[in-house]
Amino acid sequence: MADITLISGSTLGGAEYVAEHLAEKLEDAGFSTRTLHGPLLEDLPTDGVWLLISSTHGAGDLPDNILPLYEELQEQQPDLSQVRFGAVGLGSREYDTFCGAIEKMEEVLKGCQAKQIGETLRINVLEHEIPEDPAEIWLGSWINLLKEV
Repeated sequence: MADITLISGSTLGGAEYVAEHLAEKLEDAGFSTRTLHGPLLEDLPTDGVWLLISSTHGAGDLPDNILPLYEELQEQQPDLSQVRFGAVGLGSREYDTFCGAIEKMEEVLKGCQAKQIGETLRINVLEHEIPEDPAEIWLGSWINLLKEV
């Protein structure tokens, strides 16, 4: 099975908890994982599978711990054509910029030629007190897509 690098961007820790929970579920499904909270580009493989989990704060802003990665991707435009990725966003539907951070990350990754697997999961934290629950449900269908690619 493929190695999966989980990347979390979190302000208050919610995305980190989701990333760690999903890593555990991926390992239970036979995948090997590596979880990085706010990595830099040099910390990441330029091939394989990435799973991004990010909360949004402010007016659709990226969490401080993942902003440097986003800026590196924008500035350096590395060739990520060998990267396939999934994305999970956490936010509040009370804001016009609901899950704006994960949308920015998706856009920059696609701009670097990374290919997205499946649809992005957007979790409204006002509806889901435990965001790990909808993330785990989504992960089941995402794993099936991953096996098809």
